[in-house]
Amino acid sequence: MLPQTSTDNPRTAWFTEARFGMFIHWGLYSLHGRGEWARLTERIPEDEYRPLMAQFAPPSTFHPREWVALAKEAGMRYMVLTTRHHDGFSLFDSQVSDFTAPRSAAGRDFVAEYVEACREAGLRVGLYYSLDDWRFPAQHAGPKKDPKGWAELVEYVHAQVRELCTNYGTIDLLWYDGASNPGGSREDSWQAVKLNRMVRDLQPQIMINDRSGTPEDFYTAEQHLTSPQDIDRLWEACATMNKHWGYYPADPCWKSQKECIDYLNSCVSLGGTLLLNIGPRADGSVPEACVGRLRALGQWLQHNGEAIYGAGRSILTSGTLGVVTRKGARHFVHVHWWHGSRLTLPYVSVPIRAAHILGTGQPVRVEQCGTRAFLCDLPEQSPDPSTTVIELELAGEPQVMPPWDGA
Repeated sequence: MLPQTSTDNPRTAWFTEARFGMFIHWGLYSLHGRGEWARLTERIPEDEYRPLMAQFAPPSTFHPREWVALAKEAGMRYMVLTTRHHDGFSLFDSQVSDFTAPRSAAGRDFVAEYVEACREAGLRVGLYYSLDDWRFPAQHAGPKKDPKGWAELVEYVHAQVRELCTNYGTIDLLWYDGASNPGGSREDSWQAVKLNRMVRDLQPQIMINDRSGTPEDFYTAEQHLTSPQDIDRLWEACATMNKHWGYYPADPCWKSQKECIDYLNSCVSLGGTLLLNIGPRADGSVPEACVGRLRALGQWLQHNGEAIYGAGRSILTSGTLGVVTRKGARHFVHVHWWHGSRLTLPYVSVPIRAAHILGTGQPVRVEQCGTRAFLCDLPEQSPDPSTTVIELELAGEPQVMPPWDGA
C-alpha cells in the first residue's frame, strides 16, 4: 500500500509549508570543476579517478554550517545533500565501501556534520542518494547480462541506504537518483518496494521521492516546471542557477536574480516546491554568483514570503502579468512584467474588496468591469525591481476562467 500523498497529510505538511529548499552537489568531481558527470562523460578510468581521494581535503576551517547559514539567509526551509553521486564516492562513513570521505585526505564524515548543522539551524534534513554506481561493471551490463554482479550492486545499495537511515538520527527526506534500468523495470531491478519498506521501518516520518521506481510521496521534475496531472500529488522541481549541478567555473550561463525569484513563485503557483542547487568548490566554498542570487532571494522573501510559504495554486488567471499564488482566502498576484500604472486581470468572477502591495502595504485602487479587473493608480515602474506582489481580498470564492468566445 502506497503512503498518503495528499497535501493535508500531517506527515508531509512541512513540505508544503516550506516551498523552498537548497540542493547541494559536492564530491570528488568538485576537484575537476567540470560537473558531477565528468568521470563518465570524459571516460576517466578508475586508476585515475580514485587517487583524487588524496586531494580531497577541504580546510579544517570549513564546516557545512556555512552552507546551512546561506540557506537560512536565502529563506530556504530544508536542504538536500548528495551523500553519494553516480561516481560512487560517499561523503559518509560506510562499512560496505572504502571509497568514502572519511578514508580520503579529508578524514571527515561530511554527512554527519551536515545533519548536525541542519538540526542546529532548525532546517529539515534531506539526503540524496544515487542508486547507480559507475564503479560496478554490472551497472553498465545490467541485471540480465550480469545477474550475479547486479545482485551484489543491489545488496551494496540497500546496505548503504540502511546506514544513512540508521546512523544519523531523524531524516526528513530521502532523495533517490539514478536507478538506471538496463533490461528491466526500475522497481524490479532495484527491489524498490523492499528497499523503501526498510526505509520507512527505520524512518517512519520520512518523505521519499519517486526516483527509485515507485511513486512514494512526491513527484520530481528536473530543470522544468511541470506539475503532475493529479493536482493533489505533492511535487518538487529541482533546478540549477547555471547549466550544471556540480562546480563548473567555465559555465557563465547564470539565471539572473529576477529569473531565480520568478522561477520560485512560478513553481509555487503550480503547487510545487523548489529545490534550488548550489555546486560548491572542492574546498566547500560557494561560488559568489550563487551567494549573490541566494541573498537576493532571501531579501525578496523577507517582504513577500507570505505569498510563498504554505501557498499554492490559485484559480485566478494573471493574464499578461505573471502568476498567482494562494494561501487560504488570500490571493497574490506576482507581477513578473510590470507595464505601467494600470494592470489588468482578465477574469475575476467575484468583487475584489481590497488590494495592496504585499511588500509595502500600500493600498491599490481597483476598478471592475464585468469580470475584468483593473489595478489602478500604480507607479509607472515596479516598486520592487525584481517582482512586486499584489495581495487581493475577494468577496467570495472565484471561479475558473471559462473559454473565451471573442465577444
